Amino acid sequence: MSILEDLYYGKWSERIKPKNPEFELTHQKISASMETLKARLPEQDYKLIEELSDLNDVLISILSASDYISGYKTGVLMMLEIFDGKNYRN
Repeated sequence: MSILEDLYYGKWSERIKPKNPEFELTHQKISASMETLKARLPEQDYKLIEELSDLNDVLISILSASDYISGYKTGVLMMLEIFDGKNYRN
């Protein structure tokens, strides 16, 4: 993994819980919905939903890491442009 990926995945520092108040509320809603589905659906159907949720988590993680790395790269390019006056776009 690259240094930025290690940094993103918390291998360079402790994981920080988001301070956004919507985070905990959304997490609670997801948990409640999953419990409702677990109670209403046959076990096989619920397992399929769990698999879908897990795959969605992986996809979100991949996209988040990519955006995180892209943001750092953009920041570095801005610093280079500021310090040497060259245009680093494209």
